[in-house]
Amino acid sequence: MLRSLVLAALMGVSSVAAVKCTRSSHCPEESPCCSTYGECGVGAYCLGGCDPTMSFSLKSCVPAPVCQDRKMKMNSLDKIVDIGKYLGDSDKADWVAQGEPVVFNDNVLLTMPKDSVGTLLSSTVYMWYGNVKARFKTSRGAGVITAFILFSDVKDEIDYEFVGTELGDAQTNYYFQGITNYENSENITLSDTFANFHDYEIRWTPDKIEWWVDGKMGRSLNKKDTWNDTSKNFMFPQTPSRVQLSLWPGGKEGNAEGTVSWAGGPIDWNHPDIEKSGYYYSAFSDVEIECYNAKSAPGTNNGKSYWYNNEAGTNDTIVDGDKRHTIASLMASGEDMDKGKKADKKKEDKDDDKDKDKKKDDDDDDDDEPATIPGGSNGAPANDHSDGSDSSSGSGSGSGSAPKGNPEGDDDTEPADTTNCDTSSFNQECGGKSGSKSASQEGGSSAGSRNGASALAIIIAGGALFWL
Repeated sequence: MLRSLVLAALMGVSSVAAVKCTRSSHCPEESPCCSTYGECGVGAYCLGGCDPTMSFSLKSCVPAPVCQDRKMKMNSLDKIVDIGKYLGDSDKADWVAQGEPVVFNDNVLLTMPKDSVGTLLSSTVYMWYGNVKARFKTSRGAGVITAFILFSDVKDEIDYEFVGTELGDAQTNYYFQGITNYENSENITLSDTFANFHDYEIRWTPDKIEWWVDGKMGRSLNKKDTWNDTSKNFMFPQTPSRVQLSLWPGGKEGNAEGTVSWAGGPIDWNHPDIEKSGYYYSAFSDVEIECYNAKSAPGTNNGKSYWYNNEAGTNDTIVDGDKRHTIASLMASGEDMDKGKKADKKKEDKDDDKDKDKKKDDDDDDDDEPATIPGGSNGAPANDHSDGSDSSSGSGSGSGSAPKGNPEGDDDTEPADTTNCDTSSFNQECGGKSGSKSASQEGGSSAGSRNGASALAIIIAGGALFWL
């Protein structure tokens, strides 16, 4: 199975009641957008990762922001926004988060607490060819996977993946539209990826992909060598893609036997990193995107957004134009991008106050409303998540105060109580009410989707994190 789709399956593991979507069975009109996880909804389902080839129509997915050159120092959460608050404004955020990113020692940590599915950051802008570089340390341990990839809405993919038991290897891979080919993988040998920062780079053009580590090319692939005589096309990644950084449990109980074996075996939720820090972690220092800047397609970034004009999902079906790429609320979709905007919501609330019977009927109807946030228990009921503020803000607002870490790293530091947290999906709810201020303490700060002071164990003690 394609590794990123294994990750996607984990993130949507609890969404069993959601409407499913495939190439042969598109989403229904009331839930028109097919997410990365193969489920239908509105809102965040229609933004990054929305697959137009499986959605209700080609216009169901919101157009994607075009490539922009960006140098992103990963020392703050200010440009990281939770998926439940992002409405498509790529100027206000660099990353959309699912899970729990944390800042420590001027690095962003991707964290994975016990029995969770980890953390994913997805860039808000797309790359249609170009170069992307990331400097980071991986996590470690059996069943633990760190990844740095390019991933398109139609599942073209270029990968670096790191198995926690193979700290001397960077696995490289590529896929065309999610079609599995196990012969595509090659390894690059390097020094301990948990103990050392390395610079990883993907150089991607319409004709070639190169994987570079620490300024040296470790692998190259020519498009001409990917021709498939059966399907009569090139099995070569070619569509606008987001940069994705992730930490996830390949060895989680319930995963396919082959996936667990590839990941180094079953994950140990009592690993020393869990015991001392409260979670597995990988650390990201810098990410840089350099656009291809072609004068004519493919590979341009002349307009505001990319969209598809044909279900073939190849680079000759991409339009680089000036369509809007923001939605008014998490009730909207590409079919109606202004649905649920604040003015309409206020009028609706006023009408409800005048007619309590209508309000009761509306409450009963909530059960039938489409999901809005992929990767959650069942997504979420239709909600604009604005709370009277600009919900498209890219500020890295946290979900409440994080417990302080012990700056001396004493062994008696204990993680916060996470027993009431639903960590089976990327929307890791712990109960309580979300705060609007950044979760910041001397030990670290977080911008994930857990709520209240019982947020996952942000016990960022100086001695608890082994290599920072």
